[in-house]
Amino acid sequence: MGYIEELRAKIGHIPLILNGSVAIILNNQNEILLQKRVSPYGTWGLPGGLMEMGESAEETAKREVFEETGLRINNLKLIDILSGAEYFVKCSNGDEFYSVTIGYFTKDFEGDIVDDKDEVLEHKFFNSKNLPQEMLKSHRKIIEKFNEKYL
Repeated sequence: MGYIEELRAKIGHIPLILNGSVAIILNNQNEILLQKRVSPYGTWGLPGGLMEMGESAEETAKREVFEETGLRINNLKLIDILSGAEYFVKCSNGDEFYSVTIGYFTKDFEGDIVDDKDEVLEHKFFNSKNLPQEMLKSHRKIIEKFNEKYL
């Protein structure tokens, strides 16, 4: 059981502030790796997830990317940090939280993509200006900020 699950077991569904990291992974065609998620089902997003106790934001991105994709990433560059009322989420199980999302990008990755079947339905590279409709709001915003700053 991870930090969030332990916390939820003690406090229930009340709103929390949850910190997480995501990574834009670019291939040689400057396409972005996205994953179709199990939760929320069928929604596309960037590889990443929630911070565990004692982790840095960079360590979180690296761990989550490896767990979800099988890829090892390096040389992360900060895109932006998203937070505030517009990133409030109410889950289908009743959990509520405000997300703080730290976005990075890299072209430095190694390994073969392997889907974590507990979290991911599929992975696919997309042009950053032609993204799927059904995407996590904060992840779309990180990609938009990436496009503004770096493309």
